[in-house]
Amino acid sequence: MVKGQMSKIYDHRHGIIAGVDEVGLGPLAGPVVACAVILDPEVPIQGLRDSKATTEKSRHELATLIRQHALSWCIGRASVAEVDELNVLQASHLAMCRAVAGLSIVPDKVLVDGNKIPDLPMAAEAIVKGDRIVGQISAASILAKVERDEELVQLALTYPGYGFEQHKGYPTKKHMSALSELGPCPEHRRSFAPVRRALEQAAYS
Repeated sequence: MVKGQMSKIYDHRHGIIAGVDEVGLGPLAGPVVACAVILDPEVPIQGLRDSKATTEKSRHELATLIRQHALSWCIGRASVAEVDELNVLQASHLAMCRAVAGLSIVPDKVLVDGNKIPDLPMAAEAIVKGDRIVGQISAASILAKVERDEELVQLALTYPGYGFEQHKGYPTKKHMSALSELGPCPEHRRSFAPVRRALEQAAYS
């Protein structure tokens, strides 16, 4: 956490601040999952950082603390069908909007990880690498990743053989091999080139 960053976040001139982040832009399967979080400035959570920079054990421990102590948090999703219909970037914005809309407290401002802002009904600011330096965004990143990882583990039970519980839908060597051998399952994103190629391969086999 950058020194002084938290004092900026909790500047009362901005009112209630929410952080929002998403996970799942790159995978070939599964939903895009976003989370919005409003932290309690009176109950700081130590160790918040980009979810990708934490171990699985640490993420789960932090996720428990965030759920217990945040003033409000909400998960939003965009389905595989929405990813294919809208494109993955627009689907991620939809998931973030749903997460913010589901908060039990309406924030005055939303801090968004990245350089693009979804169509929100309140003030918003995009912060590049915000999940590394902004507490609320880090918390949102952690909850979103824990949620999506758990969903992909469950998906592996419904569609065994792809290894979703391991790679979480990302295009690893094992996933690509399974996709070629088994063909796409209903949770694969048809708009992604490797999935389209697997469908074409299956059609001609």
